[in-house]
Amino acid sequence: MICPFCKEEIKDGALKCKYCGSMLADASQTTRAVSTSGKNKIAAGLFAILLGGLGVHKFYLGRIGWGIVYLIFCWTFIPAIAGLIEGILYLTASDEDFERKYVLKK
Repeated sequence: MICPFCKEEIKDGALKCKYCGSMLADASQTTRAVSTSGKNKIAAGLFAILLGGLGVHKFYLGRIGWGIVYLIFCWTFIPAIAGLIEGILYLTASDEDFERKYVLKK
């Protein structure tokens, strides 16, 4: 079995990757990885759509610098438009893509 996050070979039926520490779903159900970050793409998407102008979604995802930029420019409504677009992108991304692009990215 291959870890979907770090792409290292791990033992079949393992619940956790010994290389990157990602929690894996029960092998009898599926081999798809489960988020270890605690960040939910639906929550991030809703934050972006509803409160994107204030950068709440950026703070939620740990992007403090970008959250501050959104707060500084919130009066221009540009962050609100960007938040709407980002919210749609978050909600339409697959779970793996969301984890790779927005959560695991340092």
